[in-house]
Amino acid sequence: MTGGAAIQRMPTGISGFDDVAVGGLPVGRSTLVSGTTGSGKTLFAVEFLARGVMRYDEPGVFVAFDETPDDIRRNAAFLGFDIARWEADGKWMFVDAAADISEESLTVGTFDLGALMARIDRAVRQIGARRLCLDSLGAVFVRFRDRELIRHELLRLIHVLGSLDVTSVLTTERDEEYGNVSRHGVEEFVLDNVVIVRNILLNERRRRTIEVVKFRGGTHRTGEWLFTIDQTDGMVIIPLALLAPRERASQERVCTGNSQLDAMLDGGVFRDAVILLTGPLGAGKTLSALQFADAAFRAGERCLFHAFDETRDQLSRSAAGWGLDLDAMEASGLLRVTAAYPEVASVEDRFLQIRREIRDFAPARLVIDSLSALERRSSPRTLLDFVIALGGIVRQDEITTLFTAAPAGVGTSPITEIANLTDVTILLQYVDGTAAVQRAIAVLQTRGSGHDHAIRQVSIDSAGMHIGDPYPGVFRILPETATMPAHPHRGTTGLGPDG
Repeated sequence: MTGGAAIQRMPTGISGFDDVAVGGLPVGRSTLVSGTTGSGKTLFAVEFLARGVMRYDEPGVFVAFDETPDDIRRNAAFLGFDIARWEADGKWMFVDAAADISEESLTVGTFDLGALMARIDRAVRQIGARRLCLDSLGAVFVRFRDRELIRHELLRLIHVLGSLDVTSVLTTERDEEYGNVSRHGVEEFVLDNVVIVRNILLNERRRRTIEVVKFRGGTHRTGEWLFTIDQTDGMVIIPLALLAPRERASQERVCTGNSQLDAMLDGGVFRDAVILLTGPLGAGKTLSALQFADAAFRAGERCLFHAFDETRDQLSRSAAGWGLDLDAMEASGLLRVTAAYPEVASVEDRFLQIRREIRDFAPARLVIDSLSALERRSSPRTLLDFVIALGGIVRQDEITTLFTAAPAGVGTSPITEIANLTDVTILLQYVDGTAAVQRAIAVLQTRGSGHDHAIRQVSIDSAGMHIGDPYPGVFRILPETATMPAHPHRGTTGLGPDG
């Protein structure tokens, strides 16, 4: 975060951005939004004006160079923005500047912005605009071969915009995600405020981010911030732990669904706890998650269950093998299950879906089974952002949350970092017994509470998971890649892997 005296801000209304910008864009100034093709800079400009009309009753002028007004109207309708109606109401006005820079009307090197500035001035005054967008500078300055001329004309434009008492967004292009801020290398030095949007392809995975590079004379949050584009919510920046801190922590204990595990946790977990349960394939993660959901059902509480390793039918079959009726739980209205493979949608879109379901369903508990499946669809940084952002929401609403995951291995797995962000960490593991592979469980941490430090024996049968006595003496923990031996009940119940 940069320092400086406080300046007045205009909320953009773009979801999450005003948290990053510490209140919004500097009032009465121009902000440069730079990005490569397809990064989202035009969307930022359109939504800045649209949210101004919808939320703050602030008229706006859109100066279009790259697209026609008809194209912008059609594209904005995808997000539910009825620009034509706002035009009729005198809340939105286009200045179609494409003809001004067409090949037929422009002699390269002699284009004068004076006529365009006069048109912008008339439009702003006609509707009393408070916001203005110019998309994009690149379409204008590609005509100039002299950098000093670009600087001179840009300074003139910024001066005119400043005299109109509007807060402006000016977009421009850049050639690469981590290179010069702008293609011409001039814009970022002339404007006081610079924002970069990125659309990065890394290891066959897309990651959209936004970064406030500078707000001259004002504060902002530094670094890149994950965002996605959603048909319902538009451009959504996913802030990391920017929610206001809770004034108090819950002292209420809730059941995990296993009374023996509750005993290890000194009576259960706190109502606002975020729990991470790790273990290799077949160690009992999904069983524990289903018992956690069943505990909510028995308490008359709602539970939202997102499964990424199994289909809905497979999950129901596994539950039935342990005496849990998933269909009846859903029919009661207390359980909502979403089962979908991670490849169907991005992790950012999953976050938006879960956030909406939390708002609409108001669950007391949330299950994500498992983070390791989501890791197939995201970069380690994206998955970490997902957990932090979701953790901020569930803690605010005191939603007891269970994440399951495979143990952190070598490489770039973010599970170790995620464990540092959770309140309770539980490990399931295989150990080398005298005649067979056996399971073990250990509570690694419980913030603000005592817990059992023993490594205890675990068995799984048709009645579920049973936690027994501590393992005596010294034993060897098997590698994380070890898989579960034949399940004693799998032949008769047809159970699949219990996760």
